[in-house]
Amino acid sequence: MSGRIGIDLGGTKIDAIALSEAGEALFEKRVATPKTYEGIVAAIGSLVQEAGDGKVGIGAPGSRSRVTGLWRNANIVVCNGKPFQADLEAVIGRPVKMENDANCFALSEAIDGAGQGYSVVAFFTVGTALGGGLVVNGKLIVGANGEAGEFGHTALPWPNDSEWPLLPCFCGKAGCAEQYVSGTGLQRDHRCVAGEDISAKEIVARARGGDAQAQASLQRLQDRFARVAANISCVVDPDVFVIGGGLSELPELVEHLAPLISRYSFSGTAEVKVVRAKHGEKSGVRGAARLWD
Repeated sequence: MSGRIGIDLGGTKIDAIALSEAGEALFEKRVATPKTYEGIVAAIGSLVQEAGDGKVGIGAPGSRSRVTGLWRNANIVVCNGKPFQADLEAVIGRPVKMENDANCFALSEAIDGAGQGYSVVAFFTVGTALGGGLVVNGKLIVGANGEAGEFGHTALPWPNDSEWPLLPCFCGKAGCAEQYVSGTGLQRDHRCVAGEDISAKEIVARARGGDAQAQASLQRLQDRFARVAANISCVVDPDVFVIGGGLSELPELVEHLAPLISRYSFSGTAEVKVVRAKHGEKSGVRGAARLWD
């Protein structure tokens, strides 16, 4: 088997794919994410071996420091401070390209997904955490330090009285957007306001069943997401927002979001386009496979 191999490392699973030159899937497999750094490296190496020959691209939370070569800022904290790329190349036995997982998602959707044909595309992955990516004229923007598009670690814009004091983030700062706009943030917010410690999935189910407290939790999530997106609009004013991740199935975060973003925009009347990712949960691994394109 040959072609392009993609690996998408997540907190609970590792996805692998091999794509032909035409973009067809030749191999696909998913395994649970090991708890240790050594286990993660070994699992990725095993998946690449099964996928066969080909150029290897890997998407993972965090990024590689251009100064030290060590991995940093990952919410899979066992990877931080490690020579992640070098260790993976040693196990795999060939060069690899590594990129932030949300950037891989963005690249996939820009090439042949929901962002295809747009000049400036901003991407959000809304799941356990909040990831982001930016593609301009088909090129992934990573920045001088490899930190561009980290929308989840911008500050929650225009916090109201109910959002103080700002929540601490694993990155060491307080008030990061992903602490509020994510499945984890939804669950925490509902627990604090409604006094119920239930999963994000259960909150959504109850909201659909007419539960007023669950509906209010979703409305707060939607409002916070709109503020985050409007803040991004003030910087790059994208042609389209593409939303993926586990919570992208919610119409509140896709179909119903544009008017709220517009309301929070600088003019208060901006025309905003929001669409759902075409490739769904496969966007990340497909983008990783395209890192060599």
